[in-house]
Amino acid sequence: MEAGGKSVDRAAIIADLERARIDFHRLLDSAEPSDWTRPTDGTRWTNEELLFHMVFGYMVVQRLLLLIAIFGRLPSGVSAAFARILNASTRPFHLINYYGSRAAARVYNRRRMGAKLDRVMSSLQLRMAHEPDRAFGRGMHFPTRWDPFFSDYMTLEDLYRYPGRHFDFHSRQLTLTRKI
Repeated sequence: MEAGGKSVDRAAIIADLERARIDFHRLLDSAEPSDWTRPTDGTRWTNEELLFHMVFGYMVVQRLLLLIAIFGRLPSGVSAAFARILNASTRPFHLINYYGSRAAARVYNRRRMGAKLDRVMSSLQLRMAHEPDRAFGRGMHFPTRWDPFFSDYMTLEDLYRYPGRHFDFHSRQLTLTRKI
């Protein structure tokens, strides 16, 4: 499998998705009742809201896959212009990201977010298994001001690897009584 002249290790990406899924369930299982509403370290979210935000990182990838499928077939300048527009809207994005995660954590709360993550992970793994090899070399420009783990240009392979880095970063911000 070649993407940009290098081999794509689908098994490693799938293993990382599975690792995060298992770690997430361990985090859910280890949380004490008082942990859910405790503030996190370095965010304005509670542990429950941040845990949902970690799930949301994988949900976002499902949508970004569609964007790469479209923009990856267009001239690079098209996605660069799109990324510049998105970067210009960083402030409203951060507000929507913050309040959206707070609100969504009420729906996908501690009792539902584990099952949601399982469904999203299964979807990502199935989609990756069916991606043609050539698709992994396609990419697009991303709004680097939206997320520290976005690069200016990301391939499909980069996108599949993105949510694990997002997950690991935020898992360190949790203030659970017993961390895994």
